Amino acid sequence: MGVRIEKAVVSGVFSLDGQDFDVDNNVWLVGDDDEVLVIDAPHRVEPIVEAIGGRRVTAIVLTHGHNDHITAAVDLRAATGAPIWLHPADTMLWDVVYGGGVHPEARPDEPLAEGTRFRVAGTSLTALHTPGHSPGSTCLHAPDLAAVFTGDTLFHGGPGATGRSFSDKPTILNSIRGKLLSLHGDTVVHTGHGEDTRISAEIGSVH
Repeated sequence: MGVRIEKAVVSGVFSLDGQDFDVDNNVWLVGDDDEVLVIDAPHRVEPIVEAIGGRRVTAIVLTHGHNDHITAAVDLRAATGAPIWLHPADTMLWDVVYGGGVHPEARPDEPLAEGTRFRVAGTSLTALHTPGHSPGSTCLHAPDLAAVFTGDTLFHGGPGATGRSFSDKPTILNSIRGKLLSLHGDTVVHTGHGEDTRISAEIGSVH
């Protein structure tokens, strides 16, 4: 089979500002029968490894640094040998989970940035820095697949949450308007939690 998008859902706990919430996280895999790129690594590594199914992992790309998106990242790197990409503006969130990066093995490998391009299974994904939910929040646009992977920046029904530390509502609205709503209206939005939507469906939800 050719390049395709697959999803695994992993359940666990989101912790921030002294509060815990039970959440279901989407893990997105883009690739073919031979190789795959993994977007986000929440909670437990086992279901992610199962979804990978022995394929070569080209990269582990983290949309942002909240614990429910990164807790399995280091274990996934150990299991696959793939590098971890995270925007440096979310280093402080990474450090909450991994103890300040004292050991090299507990640090991301590569700095995710606006315009970073990934190639996998003959297609490309481009990073769009979309701060607001967190300072380093980043989406991945796959134009050949008419898809964008938005982490917690844009959901079915509107923007991601901005009521906690390191988040800002005007910033996320500017990110969505400037980087996401300019994409083709038929672009499918693959979110960090919950169901898919389309860019055209969310134009009226961003206010």
